Amino acid sequence: MVNTIDLRGRSLTPSELENLIPRPVVDVSVAQDAAATLIAEVRAEGAAALTRHAERFDGGAPASFRVPAADLDAALEGLDPAVRAALEETIRRVRIATAAQVPPQLTTDIAPGARIVQRWQPVGRVGLYVPGGKAVYPSSVIMNAVPAQVAGVRSIALASPAQREYGGNVHPTILAAARLLDIGEVYAIGGASAIGAFAYGVPDVGLERVDVVTGPGNIFVAAAKRLVRGQVGIDAEAGTTEILVIADDSADPDFVAADLISQAEHDEAAASLLVTDSAAFAQAVEASLENLQQLTQHRARVAEALSGPQSAIVLVDDLDRAAAFSNIYAPEHLEIQTRRNDDVLARITDAGVVFLGASSPVSLGDYMAGSNHVLPTGGQARFSSALGAYTFLRPQQIVEYDRAALADVGDRIVALSRAEALPAHGDAVSQRFSTGGSDVASSTGSSDQVSASVEPVS
Repeated sequence: MVNTIDLRGRSLTPSELENLIPRPVVDVSVAQDAAATLIAEVRAEGAAALTRHAERFDGGAPASFRVPAADLDAALEGLDPAVRAALEETIRRVRIATAAQVPPQLTTDIAPGARIVQRWQPVGRVGLYVPGGKAVYPSSVIMNAVPAQVAGVRSIALASPAQREYGGNVHPTILAAARLLDIGEVYAIGGASAIGAFAYGVPDVGLERVDVVTGPGNIFVAAAKRLVRGQVGIDAEAGTTEILVIADDSADPDFVAADLISQAEHDEAAASLLVTDSAAFAQAVEASLENLQQLTQHRARVAEALSGPQSAIVLVDDLDRAAAFSNIYAPEHLEIQTRRNDDVLARITDAGVVFLGASSPVSLGDYMAGSNHVLPTGGQARFSSALGAYTFLRPQQIVEYDRAALADVGDRIVALSRAEALPAHGDAVSQRFSTGGSDVASSTGSSDQVSASVEPVS
């Protein structure tokens, strides 16, 4: 059922290992032309294009693209109390964990009278995308909105596809989650159209453009985010979900199998990998997968995901090599279930999030751990991170020198400006120390003349 990759006894370079790594067969570029057309139509036609796209992709356009406040209130009132309690606790935990991601303002004294203040400014407005499709994701509302709120973003808009079974409105559980978070600006817009609407605005539905777009979605959403990057900031081009489990024969094979299945139920292209140094344990996990998948609701989807080219059981010589394999794969979700979890963790450099020990399954992070579940996929964990408050923050440096501190470096600025053939840069400093402005050294003068106009510090 699951492909096996046997790396035991093989000495491979990182490049050779990279070529053996199973990946989902997903090419965002194949969706770019279609996404570009949808975005262009939204920019040119506004609500008319959104209506046409909703009828084509969602089975019908909503009565209003902007969800009325009464619908948000009604959705919250009708929410299952157990689901509401779970969402409220998730909000609380994610808010606590995210607060640790906001850096304090720091002042650095470079020299007497010379200082730089490092502060972090939130972007002004963000657009949060919550997908529809095979599942309903109120948890994604939380994972996108809470970091923006903790960062101090003042204006938040949310978009999610119109649902045919709800009369063209957004799924009520999504609306209820938005209401719990006091997000009142919600739009029934899906896919690449929503990304384009966020990036450029749609005046005739009252949607103003945003500064940053975040949230997962299908290949067309990923393509759209690639296309609007530069017009707005984005979090990442999210792909299908991934789980990689490093385990030895001390782990429970049923736990590992259940965790692999939990991610495989997302999508037929989901990637589930076990990396182990025990062939006997690998066989036990494979047997458990056969049994447990028959008991799960989405068994056909799970079976296709587990048997696809993106999923595998990988046999290695030892746990050090398991960690090396994981770092090259750079998984979205990494679980470590071994006798020496801390030692393995010490060797991990590239992962979206790490779940340590048998009592920390990925599904904990999907909902209630307090960590964020919007994570880099497709190896992007090598250079990017989970969604967090920092996604919505920009570092700014505030430079403040007094007269003496500027004089202290004036001759050096002049020297560097001359070396770069930009003498007016030096003159901008010299001007501040001339007796009346007329004795400023000429841009064509000597460096000695320019330096002489800068008062020495006593």
